[in-house]
Amino acid sequence: MIRAILTDIEGTTSSIAFVKEVLFPYASAHLAEFVHSHGSDAEVRRSLDEVSEICGQRLNDGEAIAQLLRWIEEDRKLTPLKALQGLIWEEGYRHGDFFGHLYPDAARKLREWKEQGLALYIFSSGSVYAQKLLFGHTEHGDLTPLFCGYFDTSVGAKQAADSYRKIAERIGFAADEILFLSDVDTELDAARAAGMQTCQLLRQGTQACQHHPLAVDFDGIIVSR
Repeated sequence: MIRAILTDIEGTTSSIAFVKEVLFPYASAHLAEFVHSHGSDAEVRRSLDEVSEICGQRLNDGEAIAQLLRWIEEDRKLTPLKALQGLIWEEGYRHGDFFGHLYPDAARKLREWKEQGLALYIFSSGSVYAQKLLFGHTEHGDLTPLFCGYFDTSVGAKQAADSYRKIAERIGFAADEILFLSDVDTELDAARAAGMQTCQLLRQGTQACQHHPLAVDFDGIIVSR
């Protein structure tokens, strides 16, 4: 019996293109201005100091900005970069420059599952802060009240079975009572190795794997109760 649903974001609830074509370019375009405007804020200064630590030398703000822009181009998953991106995206969401993308079928089924008493959780490589921003500013409204919790790679890699064991322990359900949704086969393999049930979402361009249940959208997901 499924008691909880744990879902990925990119390629599952939301378009991969949203991150690559909207969020990353927005952060790149506004990074320098944001640092110059908020460089004295404690959180921003801490992130800039962390950039210097990673590079192994003291960088001035201009050098740190240049390094951060290179990391964005390289799609690096580094803590100070993710922290600053989140702050920049928060301003973009607040100003209405964009909405968090969510497939209509995902928004509909997440609401249905919540009403049915299922516990809903997110596991994404993006920071928990960024996850809450996305779901808090969608064209379908603020969906953050639907979720019981959020997980990012601070619990471990998404391709590691131990990450899913930790999540199951924190959720408080047996692993086989949790259904994990993703478009990535290696993530699904790891969740299954941890004992979770799985379903692969076949959004645009996703190649089907042969050893997990498949669904073209959230309406096709079978949840055993």
